[in-house]
Amino acid sequence: MWPVALVVSYFVGTFPTALLVGSRKGVDPTKAGSNNPGATNVYRTAGRRAGVVVLFGDIAKGALPAGIGWIISGRPLGFACWAAAVVGHIFPVTRKFKGGKGVASAGGGAIVLLPIGAAICAAVFIVIVKVLHKASVGSLVMCGLLPVVAAALGRPGREVAVTAGVCGLVVVRHWSNIKRLIKGEEGTVATAANNTAV
Repeated sequence: MWPVALVVSYFVGTFPTALLVGSRKGVDPTKAGSNNPGATNVYRTAGRRAGVVVLFGDIAKGALPAGIGWIISGRPLGFACWAAAVVGHIFPVTRKFKGGKGVASAGGGAIVLLPIGAAICAAVFIVIVKVLHKASVGSLVMCGLLPVVAAALGRPGREVAVTAGVCGLVVVRHWSNIKRLIKGEEGTVATAANNTAV
């Protein structure tokens, strides 16, 4: 059961939400903006509505595998399916392993498996974006915070470890953002909103 569930979860993660939504707006997010097939880049290049659709689609890509895995065989499989879906989103074999950064898919799984932690991290993300107008900073802080919150809530070590692994992968995928932040060249959400159609 586990191998089948993990393979299916991986391929759910590869679903090209951003490409499908972007194409309806005449935009290929892998060739526009930051070239990242994720909600933030679609928001920048195709408009707010398209970005929101991609956001919820990518959240579902993490939430559904995590929830179904949990139902089938308990929380251990739920966490494993969550990780597989995030890997699929970031490294899709269907697109030469060039995927998104995994924030929304990671968040989707967290909503199902660690709802309190997800709520805390979401609140922190919103505050950071409101103050700094930088989604990447909010995403990085969420990734650092979620495993800590999971541990503080008394979750088993294996769950904290998987959470840390998923979040660590998302952080590594943000390496280009980290370099731009260090150089002071990272774009803002406010600028994106002003430059795109709603």
